[in-house]
Amino acid sequence: MLGGTFNPPHNGHVALARAAKEQFGFDEFVVLVAVRPAHKEVALDAETRVELVRAAFPEDVVERDEAERTVDTLRHGHWTDPVFLIGADEFCDFLTWKDPEGVLDQARLAVATRPGYPRERLDNVVAQLSRPERVLFFEIEPLPISSRDLRSRLAEGEDVSAELPPAVAEIVGAERLYARQRGYTETA
Repeated sequence: MLGGTFNPPHNGHVALARAAKEQFGFDEFVVLVAVRPAHKEVALDAETRVELVRAAFPEDVVERDEAERTVDTLRHGHWTDPVFLIGADEFCDFLTWKDPEGVLDQARLAVATRPGYPRERLDNVVAQLSRPERVLFFEIEPLPISSRDLRSRLAEGEDVSAELPPAVAEIVGAERLYARQRGYTETA
């Protein structure tokens, strides 16, 4: 499973999911859209983000995640032996999460690394876990895309369609989601 705010979902999210599916051969892949994430403000409402995620991941299960923290999502979820997907940078902050050991009790972590990522940073976190065998590493090709950067560029009226799944780019463009959010107005 892959969780996040997906504000907006972009090609990096899709590539991460694809690489995890290839690596682990999941029978089902669930994308969890955080309704009220505890760690960041999200200007777009959950329903719009769910619509965008369904457009980005048409073959996968998309669910609203009502919990504010990952451990709560996993404790109240309906999954059997889930694997929760995160990036290497996020894993380096894993010990600051609410109840990281509780997360590992509920799920295995699949940590996506990229070529050249400093392994010692990852090993430092693993060494502090009581169940390091619950952490799985796999490598992906880096895609330097961030939702924050895309929102900023969209607010400036830039075309970012090459960095979004086509169906997402279509919705964002048609509804002028991020332009409207930042007060961008179209000129004649």
